Amino acid sequence: MTGRTVREISRDLMRAYGLTTVFGNPGSTEVPFLRDWPNDFRYVLGLQESIVVAMADGYAQAGGGPVLVNLHSAGGVGHGLGHIFTAYRNRTPMIVVAGQQVRSLLPGEPFLGATDAASFPKPYVKWSCEPARPDDVPSAIAHAYHLSTQPPYGPTFISIPADDWDIETTSVTTARPRIAGPVADPDALRALVSAIDGSKRPGIVVGPAVDIEGAVADMVTLAERIQAGVRVSPMSSRCSFPEDHPLFQGFLDPEQRSIAAALEEYDLVLVFGAPVFTHHVFRGVAEHPLPELFVLSDDDDLLARAGHGTGIRTMLRPALRQLSELVAQVDRPTPKPLDRPEISLDGPTITAEKVFTVLSQMLPDNAIVVEEAPSHRGIMHDHLPIRSRHTGFLTVASGTLGYGLPAAVGAALARPDRRIVAVIGDGSSMYGIQALWTAVREHLPVTFVILDNSQYAALAILAGADGAKLPGVDLGGIDFVALAAGMGCAGVLVDSLAGLREALARSLTDDGPTLLHVPVVEEARTLY
Repeated sequence: MTGRTVREISRDLMRAYGLTTVFGNPGSTEVPFLRDWPNDFRYVLGLQESIVVAMADGYAQAGGGPVLVNLHSAGGVGHGLGHIFTAYRNRTPMIVVAGQQVRSLLPGEPFLGATDAASFPKPYVKWSCEPARPDDVPSAIAHAYHLSTQPPYGPTFISIPADDWDIETTSVTTARPRIAGPVADPDALRALVSAIDGSKRPGIVVGPAVDIEGAVADMVTLAERIQAGVRVSPMSSRCSFPEDHPLFQGFLDPEQRSIAAALEEYDLVLVFGAPVFTHHVFRGVAEHPLPELFVLSDDDDLLARAGHGTGIRTMLRPALRQLSELVAQVDRPTPKPLDRPEISLDGPTITAEKVFTVLSQMLPDNAIVVEEAPSHRGIMHDHLPIRSRHTGFLTVASGTLGYGLPAAVGAALARPDRRIVAVIGDGSSMYGIQALWTAVREHLPVTFVILDNSQYAALAILAGADGAKLPGVDLGGIDFVALAAGMGCAGVLVDSLAGLREALARSLTDDGPTLLHVPVVEEARTLY
């Protein structure tokens, strides 16, 4: 009996799984995978492997589905590892397929051979393998798909020898439906309902998983029913509650004393889809104990390491809907709305506060903001509230610099119906500037706003808090308009707020990418 090739079977699986948009930067070990590329498949080319992974991450996050990335052997995987780590922290359903040298050469450690390839990306993949036989390649792809798309989502990795793709096999691998996530134990949910009904001052902390599940509207319903103030978990990579809502209370800092002080006003805190809690700096042990906590997540590891409260393993959308139906209507005082600092737009200087205020005034209602300006995150929180109830904001949960610019390109590929605006620091942008070339090649309507303070400001601010001076934090002299032009992208140097408004208005109606280079005056402040 004559079989079909591994390539043919694998492509049929990819079609069935919706993996027909492939992000890659090809090398010699990928040639057999790419040969006779089908007309119904799309290959998105990036100019370096880390760019490729970050674009794919943005595509999956904005599109809400899985994505396949094709990388080159050990060297290409090595370049991409930083953003594989990012994808792991972002809970991105990503299947990474890497080329490997042909099987007959592997015992001699050949040129471009990957030694112990399946171990290379660990521990930042949910699963990895190099199939023992060519016949096992399709089943490995299916295995990787089901683990990547099974909550909690995350990247998986397969190393495939180059000669496997042309092998004929009679093995059969059938596409199966995705595996559903867990639902809450009824007794655990009843205990939570009882705690909510008995609470006088409940609070809510939302994490990125709320938006990942498309459950923001359900989160709003529950918060309104129990009249709970809502805060965002530290370093959250998504907007999981509309920041212009009267119950929105702001953002938790990634520092335990600040977190404890912010939550002290509540007698019960419900944590949805967030770690408890992410810390970035240590300034001493908290002076106040945390209130009673219930932590709801589909991630068993997150629940195990929480260290506080009662954990409930569940998908969030069904749990939120059940809670809204079951909790009693209790008369509680409405939390005081969040006070936002006002900023004057007068004066000739351009500050980050003014830029974010203008963006808030001018962005379309359905815009997706992709951010990677670490030193300006707090300013953005104050002056650019994200109002969307579904995928209005994307950044890194905890990852590597260089994510934001290529992630915006991927988001634009996934959501042509929405305007993508990327706000990127000058330092961050230089880790992924090559993605401008892909934005031009794909003719994507993305606005890239480069906030240029001529330094790695987040590092300088953290060092300054201790009175220290550090080498290697000063930048400057980068001509972003010229860099954009070199890759065929329109660029504008912005030197006034009027110029910002004009350039932004034009870019938001263009059908291709535009880069706005905005030098900003840095003001003295703390990071958290």
